[in-house]
Amino acid sequence: MAKKSPGQTLADSLFISKKNIWEGIDSKTEKEVEEFSRLYKKILDQGKTEREFSAASVELLKKAGFKEIAKAGTLKAGDRVYEHVRGKALLCVVLGKKPLTEGINILGAHIDSPRLDLKPHPLYEDNDFALLDTHYYGGIKKYQWTTIPLAMHGVFIDPQGKEVRVSIGEEEDDPVFTITDLLIHMAQDQMQKKGAEVVEGEDLDVLAGSRPYNDEKVKDKVKLLFLSILNERYGLDESSFTSAEIEFVPAFKARDIGLDRSMIGGYGHDDRSCAYPALRALLDLAGKEAPQKTALCYLSDKEEIGSYGNTGAASWGFENFVAALSGEGALRTCLSNSVMLSADVAAAVEPSYAGVFDKRNSAFMGKGLVLTKYTGSGGKRAASDANAEFCARVQALLSKAKVPWQSGTLGKVDKGGGGTIAHYAARYGIEVLDCGVPVLSMHSPFEVISKIDLYAAYQGYGVFLKGI
Repeated sequence: MAKKSPGQTLADSLFISKKNIWEGIDSKTEKEVEEFSRLYKKILDQGKTEREFSAASVELLKKAGFKEIAKAGTLKAGDRVYEHVRGKALLCVVLGKKPLTEGINILGAHIDSPRLDLKPHPLYEDNDFALLDTHYYGGIKKYQWTTIPLAMHGVFIDPQGKEVRVSIGEEEDDPVFTITDLLIHMAQDQMQKKGAEVVEGEDLDVLAGSRPYNDEKVKDKVKLLFLSILNERYGLDESSFTSAEIEFVPAFKARDIGLDRSMIGGYGHDDRSCAYPALRALLDLAGKEAPQKTALCYLSDKEEIGSYGNTGAASWGFENFVAALSGEGALRTCLSNSVMLSADVAAAVEPSYAGVFDKRNSAFMGKGLVLTKYTGSGGKRAASDANAEFCARVQALLSKAKVPWQSGTLGKVDKGGGGTIAHYAARYGIEVLDCGVPVLSMHSPFEVISKIDLYAAYQGYGVFLKGI
């Protein structure tokens, strides 16, 4: 091997190396990556809504010996407790040896994803079709949601006040739903529209049936047959929609992508590709010797619409949970001494759309966990912008543990932007840094991540909970 020149030796020590971390991976690690990815795909399919994902997470917590905080009594080091917030958000913790006034190591992710929600009065009949009127949730390209199979998920409340869960379109023999689009032969005017206008929000109506109820005297026969089936199966009527939470999501399952099976395509990587590794990192602490500092995983709802509502990070749910651990008197000291990774995804450079990315400051798939110092838009608006000291601490921690990481930003200045739950944590004085998995086709019905980045997130989150 040729001897390196002094300049090359110096360059190797001073330059950042963005190596594809698949290179040189050993067989043991490769098996671990594949097994972790298999379990992730399973929960991704099982939990396509925030209710479903949090419910599946609670089952994992129970198997690991976690108890509801309201039933746990006096807490001590090593105890494992959780709170399932209105069935849509989740807080879980492993108590550490050090007093809570010294702070908590926190992983915070969100478990809601862009989707289509039904309006309170959604069902109508038009041209012998039963249709369901929707309002999209979160930022989407509306045209991406047409002509794909959709599944109906959610909860109704029956006349007796009982919760009725619905999931139609996921099983092999289930019917699915769809939103139709105009055939290309008659779409000359449509094709001249801007992308945001090709499909209007009010045109995202779900095709739900076309067969009439067999009674000549009845008006809206197709609508009636739809309701009669719903009533027969679930005991519901048209008024049940007014209080329901019904979501339409892609009906397809998570799949390996590429002949090398190096990637995963699926719905909801944003942000379940961070939520699941965060939860697993906390579960790894369960049943072992109590950690030095208390470790907490927060899976929040409503991030895609600003974190508002009583299950979102802007609510007092997180604060109330920590107060139940520390007591009101110690709450502020505990929070101000706490540290957090806002576990949210990053935008990976898209080869076909490289012009909107600043490649020197962007994240790439296959190169590890992404540390994002700031998000926001238009002059860092709505970003928490982590301080240099905390960024350096996290970077040093990951590097020492040999967890592959990279830094990234969300596109070129004035070309992109977005936000996370980081600034809600920062208002408590918590040190917080965005840290997550790079994603292609983010907010689409079929997002793409790298298995190796997913595993790096799991490794990094575990190191953070144990070591900072």
